[in-house]
Amino acid sequence: MTRMSITNTPKTATIDDTSSISRTLARAFGDDPMMRWFFPGDTSDAPREAGLTRYFTTLFTRQYLHHGVCEHTGAAAAFWVPPEAGDKAVPDAETVQELADILGDRAALFRETVEAAAEHGPQEPHWYLAVIGADPAGQGQGHGSALLRSGLAKADAAGLPVYLESSKPSNLPVYEHFGFTVLEETQLPGDGPTLWAMRRAPQRPATAG
Repeated sequence: MTRMSITNTPKTATIDDTSSISRTLARAFGDDPMMRWFFPGDTSDAPREAGLTRYFTTLFTRQYLHHGVCEHTGAAAAFWVPPEAGDKAVPDAETVQELADILGDRAALFRETVEAAAEHGPQEPHWYLAVIGADPAGQGQGHGSALLRSGLAKADAAGLPVYLESSKPSNLPVYEHFGFTVLEETQLPGDGPTLWAMRRAPQRPATAG
């Protein structure tokens, strides 16, 4: 039997997509250094995946669904923050508290990370790629690339740069392929992982020849 391919066409996410998006991102970030730092344990641990699922559910439902541009495919999701919602790029106090409850004894490290991100955020108008991830089962099928292109096209149409942070070294060449360059390399507090801040200058949309 031939396995049916899952569509990688980006769609706007709604509250009804919460469960599928949260599970997708939990699997996508199973080996991410920052998420492993926040949620220590074996990648296959059911409690760890459940914690990650709750984490992304909170981010989506409390913050980015209301203040961002959220898109998904059949196997990936991305949360963007447009310039008019720039003050929402960092979770608000109530969201931080809910996430801290999920993180338990790692909550203090999380709060320090959020504060560090707030201090080093760019000052120029920009689009911010807060979260992007593809389920490992669907990687290599263009899901992440489709979501990246969709968001970058919006930023380019507005003539604005895009910022992101990554804690996974293997992702850096992928972002560089899409025009990002590393601005800063930061060691997170509490002997945390390295975080790379990246920026992509606005590019002119391709014109028909």
